[in-house]
Amino acid sequence: MTDESFMQLMRLLPRSALSHAVGHATRFPAPAWLHQAVIRRFAAHFQVNLEEAEHPVEGYPTFLDFFTRRLKPGMRPVDAAPDAVVSPVDGCVSQFGYALSGQLVQAKGITYTAAQLLGDAEAAAPFEGGAWATIYLAPRDYHRIHSPLGGEVEGFSYIPGQFWPVNAASVNLVDALFCVNERLVTYLKTPAGRVAVVKVGATNVSRIRALYDDFVTHTGQPGKKHAYEKGIPLEKGAELGVFEMGSTVVLLFEMDRVRWDARIQPDVVVRMGQRVGTWA
Repeated sequence: MTDESFMQLMRLLPRSALSHAVGHATRFPAPAWLHQAVIRRFAAHFQVNLEEAEHPVEGYPTFLDFFTRRLKPGMRPVDAAPDAVVSPVDGCVSQFGYALSGQLVQAKGITYTAAQLLGDAEAAAPFEGGAWATIYLAPRDYHRIHSPLGGEVEGFSYIPGQFWPVNAASVNLVDALFCVNERLVTYLKTPAGRVAVVKVGATNVSRIRALYDDFVTHTGQPGKKHAYEKGIPLEKGAELGVFEMGSTVVLLFEMDRVRWDARIQPDVVVRMGQRVGTWA
């Protein structure tokens, strides 16, 4: 199937309803033999490293419990250097750069603005000219999202939206894809200034769950902005949230605060806790 044919099919499908149904299926308490067989087949097909998982396959009551699994202690050491910015997730760098005039690159010939992504021009202003990166999480990846720096959670913003896939076909053909899909933005106050960790929904990403709050997306609620009276402290590498099925994270930093390491290039695989840049 060509990319264009795939996208025509996706336009015909009820993507939100499909994602909702997939979410219910992953949470369904099927007989142990059935969901364990599904997990093993999924792991074999997508080459999931089961040796890293916190529990054996038999330790997960549902497929969702497996998909949102934690890893064994020590599997993702967090770079302890004081100036290190670490990857918040396991994934593949899609695009990265510095947001000159507030512009971010989605794919060749397609750009969007931080204001579009955050749904808030005022919130986006500090990130104009700053470092940014897009990291794609494949089905095989570990799907918990962590903090790239220590600091505190200032607040969050939920932006309802569509559920386009975030694969190469969609990224290359859907204008401002990350700005039309559902997003959950976590705002951090760090030694490197303000940071936005943007978690982007997609087809079959049934929900995005915050772990510093009881907020869960795609449950029928309207958009929401919330600022904490007192920030929630967290260490570098602390858990921020989890994708209930996989997707994409976009990181935004303030101007002249973060520089990417030379090894960070499109298609480079990164692991949570691994240094990806430094802050000044």
